[in-house]
Amino acid sequence: MVIKVFLASSSGSTAIKKKQQDVLGFLEALKVDYAPLDIACNEDNRMWMRENVPVEKKPTNGIPLPPQIFNEESYCGDYETFFDAKEDNAVFAFLGLPPPPGSKEAKEAEKAFILENGPVENGTVEIETVESETVESGTDDAEDEENLEAEEVEEENLDDDSLPPVKQEEAQEEVEDEEAKGEDDQPVSEEEEELRQLEEEEDE
Repeated sequence: MVIKVFLASSSGSTAIKKKQQDVLGFLEALKVDYAPLDIACNEDNRMWMRENVPVEKKPTNGIPLPPQIFNEESYCGDYETFFDAKEDNAVFAFLGLPPPPGSKEAKEAEKAFILENGPVENGTVEIETVESETVESGTDDAEDEENLEAEEVEEENLDDDSLPPVKQEEAQEEVEDEEAKGEDDQPVSEEEEELRQLEEEEDE
């Protein structure tokens, strides 16, 4: 986007010259790129400016005077509207340009946005991020549930079996061996009972 400033280089009016210098000087101070277009030496520039200034913005005689400011084909305004925008710290809005970060105008625009729409937390940006997070988390719900179940199983195993894995296996094998002996060899279990009875009698 190019800011076009229509000027009259050979104007005999000191007021017009001063206005033109004010506009150009302020644009340079803001580091705004602009293209000065002379209407005194270029008939095409003069005709284009006169045709593209809106009717309601033209003076009573119908001939707009420089400086006139455009953003490409879009009319921004004349010196008076530019001056008002400068007083309101709204030159970038006047020019149709985004204000640079950290500038007064950017801060003013942020304040105005908050006044109109509330804090940023409730703004559209946060809502979009929340929605995107819910969509993303929705796809991972099944995985999360599986992970939780696996963790619960591991916790149960840790609670039930405090022995290391190797000792757990040995303990299970011993239990299985004792059960097998109890099932296959009845005499062994009877002998164990007799031994118990003898121990009890000795204790008495």
